[in-house]
Amino acid sequence: MKALTGLLLLVFGHGVSSVIHSLHYFYTASSGLPAFPEFVAVGMVDGVQMLHYDSITQRTVLKQDWMNQTTRDDPSYLESSTRISQGSQQTFKANIGIAKQRFNQKGGAHIYQRMYGCEWDDEGDTTEGYEQYGYDGEDFISFDLEYMTWVAPVTQAVATKQRWDGLRAQNERYKYYYTEECVDWLKKYLAYGKSTLQRTERPRVSLLQRSPSSPVVCHATGFYPDRVVVFWRRDGQELHEQVDPGEVLPNHDGTFQVSVDLNLKAVPQEDWGRYECVVQLKGIEDISIPLDPALIRTNWGKSGLTIPIIIGFVVLLLVAAAAVVGVLLYKKMNASDKRHKPVCSDTSSENTEGQNPAPEAQPLTTVKVKS
Repeated sequence: MKALTGLLLLVFGHGVSSVIHSLHYFYTASSGLPAFPEFVAVGMVDGVQMLHYDSITQRTVLKQDWMNQTTRDDPSYLESSTRISQGSQQTFKANIGIAKQRFNQKGGAHIYQRMYGCEWDDEGDTTEGYEQYGYDGEDFISFDLEYMTWVAPVTQAVATKQRWDGLRAQNERYKYYYTEECVDWLKKYLAYGKSTLQRTERPRVSLLQRSPSSPVVCHATGFYPDRVVVFWRRDGQELHEQVDPGEVLPNHDGTFQVSVDLNLKAVPQEDWGRYECVVQLKGIEDISIPLDPALIRTNWGKSGLTIPIIIGFVVLLLVAAAAVVGVLLYKKMNASDKRHKPVCSDTSSENTEGQNPAPEAQPLTTVKVKS
């Protein structure tokens, strides 16, 4: 489990004919961090935050204008979501204490997390779901949907696995939610935010170079969504050597940028015409920029070359700071009644009221944690 991987995920490779949409929820409980909320819940559609709850404000807040449609469809949406998050907050507060005991920890700063959600391929109509917990940045326990069993990668989670494996009916419910209901709600959110979430913005592509001996950087920016393919090719064949692909970075305006370096040490200048940078994004024609000295913006001849890159790294640092507050995202992995709410209940009382959108976040011990 690595911080920020979810935010900065870019899958390089061909095949941009379909888009994989996602609905993710992240719960983060912290201990020993007095400057930060002890509990945060965040909901995201296609990597765009659409709701937020924390233990300081004690209420759910919609983060996108298009999410107002949820309250028009269901006026109790925000009230129910807030109450459910408050229940989750109590369970997570108890669970982080249990985890500290199991790891024989008495003090210090600690973080306990849950990530659950689903993905949908809009062309192949295939789906994936996942449910996992982490402690102090490492995997703690996760749910295997195929076999409906829990996977415990650390000794401290074995007792939890044994208990949760015995909850067969609840595990069946988990599988149904992740493969059916979660996907239905993902599609609904995509319809609410269609003008934003399903838009396509064409990238601006530049060739950049800091010095005559530096790699030539193919820099694509201003594109949306973030699932872009950028690569160098020679004589029409994609290069797998001499290249250094970067990570997708967010821009301040909600678009994205990415760079792919081409090492020129083994490229005679007379062969430059054989090389080109290609950018592929669903919904637009491929963009091809030849390796032409006249097209390269240089750092020694013109000012302003590094500004877009600097801005990207500044934004990246801001995202990293936000992650420390409470949204340590997991690596991409292979959340329930008909009135879906954005965050789920952790207490049996709320469960019986039918307000939880996904299987409840379970207490780690065999003793029920009361809210």
